[in-house]
Amino acid sequence: MDAGLAALLGAAVGSLATLGSAMVTGRAAARSQFVEWRRQHRRDAYANYLGAVYDRDVALDAVRDALREDRPDLRDVDQKMERFVTRARDVHRAAELVILEGLPSVVEALYAVVRAAAALAEVVQRMVRDAHAEDTSRKADDTALAAEREHLLYQAVKGLRAAAADILGDSGIRL
Repeated sequence: MDAGLAALLGAAVGSLATLGSAMVTGRAAARSQFVEWRRQHRRDAYANYLGAVYDRDVALDAVRDALREDRPDLRDVDQKMERFVTRARDVHRAAELVILEGLPSVVEALYAVVRAAAALAEVVQRMVRDAHAEDTSRKADDTALAAEREHLLYQAVKGLRAAAADILGDSGIRL
């Protein structure tokens, strides 16, 4: 084999090796970009949900504050309750994206938040009905029960944050 042919074959083998290496590197970069894109979508879904939960909880706190009065202004209570209902709908919309984007551990934590929020809302709705009926017989008990359920809701939200952080902080994120 003459030197020219050997050089040509050497160049061809070198080119193929370089091309193969570039393909492997390109695939790894594409995979890394996809993983980061997926992580960002999850982070946005989780953050939007938690923001909606916060807004809903502030609205519910306003209802509870309005009910603290001996004779609450029922028009004010009803307006605040309408705001709460609107914020609760926002939470439901945000939850759908978490359910679609989230991993099972986050979705499970989300359902714990949903259950805790429903339990608290049930007590507050009863308090609103009792205020309209001018029935104060359960007010002290329901106020204490609402505080207890608010704490359980706080714990559930904390669990959701931890589950989301575990997923988002995982360098080997699962797709």
